[in-house]
Amino acid sequence: MVEIGRRGLLAGLAALGAGACSKIADSETGRSIFNAAEGWHRAAHRALAGKQGLAPEYAPEDRSPGFRGNGSVTVDSDFYRGEMASGFPAWRLMIGGLVDQPLALSLADLRALPQRSQITRHDCVEGWSAIGEWTGPQLATLLDAAKLREEARFIIFRCADTLYGRPYYESIDMVDAFHPQTIIAHALNGEPLPEKNGAPLRARIERQLGYKHAKYLTGIDAVASLDDIGAGKGGFWEDFAGYQWYAGI
Repeated sequence: MVEIGRRGLLAGLAALGAGACSKIADSETGRSIFNAAEGWHRAAHRALAGKQGLAPEYAPEDRSPGFRGNGSVTVDSDFYRGEMASGFPAWRLMIGGLVDQPLALSLADLRALPQRSQITRHDCVEGWSAIGEWTGPQLATLLDAAKLREEARFIIFRCADTLYGRPYYESIDMVDAFHPQTIIAHALNGEPLPEKNGAPLRARIERQLGYKHAKYLTGIDAVASLDDIGAGKGGFWEDFAGYQWYAGI
């Protein structure tokens, strides 16, 4: 008998649901079923893991020999190509929305903050996994510096890349935003992020599937609601293909 851990089981169920949803989510009944299932998934995952429970972390020798790129593997713009060639001197991460102190942070600013390094497994909805070491400041540090307002309920990640002609974005709630393993990574395995993995910045949401880990970050916005952003479902793949907004594993 093959033993499947809770993380692997939930990843498999999420992948199955994402693949099937395009066939049945067109009906009102289908949408209701998926909304109810997602609510159950989020509640069950957090009940099992705890709101601050950590995703498994690994030893350096467990790191995968390669870490594939997926989805967008570059940003098709002259600005990005110029920044990539010169080490991203003009790149800024804008922190805004429902904050009292908006920020514009360079890579040097982000590297000067307290850093967290974590060796974790990335699980893709397509069924592959890889283990890598990610380094960057905790998202909580950035939100505290920006003085988050009480009415903020969600965090939106803005990205420079596009897929199928649409800008990529993602979102999480405040439980994941302030989770200790939620970081804004600028390094993979001790080196600056490769282009295919989201250089210069990507989100790491270690308790969720890979499509939540937005790459090529340009902005982080605090908002009270997701209703008026994109198609109102909380992310690119959620809008485009009916993926679950909460992709906990």
